[in-house]
Amino acid sequence: MRVPDSSGYSHRCVDTWGQERAITGNRQTSWAFADAYGVEHIEDPALLWARDRAHEAGLRSVSSGTGSALRLLAAAVDAKAVAEIGTGTGVSGLHLLHGMRPDGVLTTVDSDPECQQFARQAFRAAGFAGNRARFIPGRALEVLPRLADGGYDLVFCDGDRLEYLDYLAESLRLLRPGGVVCFEGVFADGRTVDSAAQPAEVLRLRELLRVVRESAVLLPSLLPVGDGLLCAARRG
Repeated sequence: MRVPDSSGYSHRCVDTWGQERAITGNRQTSWAFADAYGVEHIEDPALLWARDRAHEAGLRSVSSGTGSALRLLAAAVDAKAVAEIGTGTGVSGLHLLHGMRPDGVLTTVDSDPECQQFARQAFRAAGFAGNRARFIPGRALEVLPRLADGGYDLVFCDGDRLEYLDYLAESLRLLRPGGVVCFEGVFADGRTVDSAAQPAEVLRLRELLRVVRESAVLLPSLLPVGDGLLCAARRG
């Protein structure tokens, strides 16, 4: 609660501080609950195996809540074609495949072919046929221009944060009207909203958030799952 003081500005009532701390604590608890909700029962052996490979390789995989959101989004757009930037060991890819149509194809790009081999094994272990995923090794900004215009229902970006604005430009070309683009890790462990001096990666994330919010061709939403999932639908 805010009340005006003699200067015309407002200050918080002293007796509300305890309440606001409780609200903040409750919100954090709620976010943690939301990030874990509805997913534990679908953490199948292939997913757990892929998470273990990511941990061993020192890679950060998407949280369970982020994975659940990706499944939902892929199902909501009835995704037949999905492009993924950043294969990793296959954790996010497994979530996307589970949400896609049974005849859908995931095109996944990564500069590390060894990680892609782990992902290939994980997809196979989860029961997905080999033709459900197309693995393309290489740098995203060299591969994406070769993909078809308007040929994708969803683009998931989990690569180099410094390149996210470039991924956005490519995604707008790749997506069909009504398609969805998602960016993982936009909270940057809380640094995106930290007023202290930040590295270039965080400044680029802030710019991405601004550009997506102000875009006339996108309908955005920032989901508080994992390390922040920025999603936007391409207007028809």
